[in-house]
Amino acid sequence: MKFILDHFWLVALALVSGGMLLWSMLRRSYEVTPTEAVMLINHAQALVLDVREAAEFAAGHIADAHHIPLSQLKARLPELQKWKDKPIVINCQAGRRSAQACAVLRKHGFSQAHSLAGGIAAWQAAKLPLVKG
Repeated sequence: MKFILDHFWLVALALVSGGMLLWSMLRRSYEVTPTEAVMLINHAQALVLDVREAAEFAAGHIADAHHIPLSQLKARLPELQKWKDKPIVINCQAGRRSAQACAVLRKHGFSQAHSLAGGIAAWQAAKLPLVKG
């Protein structure tokens, strides 16, 4: 107790720092990096779900991606029912919409939905291929 009182700011800093690390781990628990996404796609036959708008999708997307814009996701959930217990990698342009889509899917029982951290921008930064059309 004397140590804590004598070094209050040091203890407080350690607690805040640890809390921030824990928060970031919990907050990003459903995110995957581009490398992790490739592993899920190649080894677990994950579905790639692109939630960008049609023009963004046509400009370039991950091979074999299923396209459902975020605005249509809830209405089109029946299309994804066979993937309810299988891995799904959700992507958008930068990661915000895919995180929202991931939350929607998980709320509806899709236990293995993952958001691609950084979206297509991170995918391209990792020098991974896109297809057009």
